[in-house]
Amino acid sequence: MRILAVSDVESKALWDYFDKKRLEGIDVIVSCGDLDPRYLSFLATFFKGPVLYVHGNHDSGYKSCPPEGCICIEDTIYEYKGVRFMGLGGSMRYKEGPHQYTQREMEVRALKMFFKIKRAGGFDVLVSHSPAYGLGDGKSLTHTGFKVFLKLMDKFSPKVFVHGHVHLSYDPMCKRVRKYGDTTVINAYERYVFEV
Repeated sequence: MRILAVSDVESKALWDYFDKKRLEGIDVIVSCGDLDPRYLSFLATFFKGPVLYVHGNHDSGYKSCPPEGCICIEDTIYEYKGVRFMGLGGSMRYKEGPHQYTQREMEVRALKMFFKIKRAGGFDVLVSHSPAYGLGDGKSLTHTGFKVFLKLMDKFSPKVFVHGHVHLSYDPMCKRVRKYGDTTVINAYERYVFEV
């Protein structure tokens, strides 16, 4: 399965200078958050497969203007063509507002997923906004990753963990793709295509 992941910055190649051919061969689009809901609705209009999303810390507007034609996978497992996507969006709580969590709050969210994970027989792609703690996260509280994502990868060994939140433009030495055990960890900043 070929997946287009998008996050944080609307890609001019997919919006301002859109060409349908750029979506050829893509089976699923996954948004890791902090994107204009109109951008996701636009992609869903021209795309035949599902457009899945989790919330970023700047997605408070989704409540009044959700991305039309898209599927929110927060706190659930969505299966498409045999690939199971699990969504846990949001960032570290650094101020008041929606889609922000403490380490403990994210751990509770993950614990609440265990029955769904067991019923689904695991998951193949973990979709989040924030990275895992120590794996491409930042030094500030705002960009600190969640420790429970490490536990989820240790216990369930998903094929891919895809996130956003940490812009690759912040640090030119920042890696887009890295390995953690059996899991490929991908920073989806702007856009990135991968296969499962």
